[in-house]
Amino acid sequence: MKTPSQTVGPYYSIGLERRAENELDSDGIELSGTLLDGRGEPIADGLVEAWDPAGRRWGRCGTEDGGRFTFRVPRDAGHLEVTVFARGLLRHQLTRVYLKADGVPPGHETLLAEHEGGGLRFDIRMQGENATLFFAH
Repeated sequence: MKTPSQTVGPYYSIGLERRAENELDSDGIELSGTLLDGRGEPIADGLVEAWDPAGRRWGRCGTEDGGRFTFRVPRDAGHLEVTVFARGLLRHQLTRVYLKADGVPPGHETLLAEHEGGGLRFDIRMQGENATLFFAH
């Protein structure tokens, strides 16, 4: 039996509040996606946080069985800062999601949300082909 000090953690599903606080703007647009590991498998016990630096709004959403997360975000936001917490990570990962194509810097195309059914979709791929770009911190 491994003790907590011998196991990569922390234990997000039991130690971190995963209650959805995912409404940055009640009149906003839905932004949803899936958190995927390096094999393309959904991460069911992850946590995604989104922050709108211009409007000073923040939200948090635990992923579901299929790795799915959902936010209601401001329609006028150019981008959101995104923090990912998941099992196996020693440090959280930082990325960004662009809601409009005109703000995406060259080489950052994996950070653009796609329009889907009246909302936006942004899948986060931790590793592998088409991995999401993460920033050093």
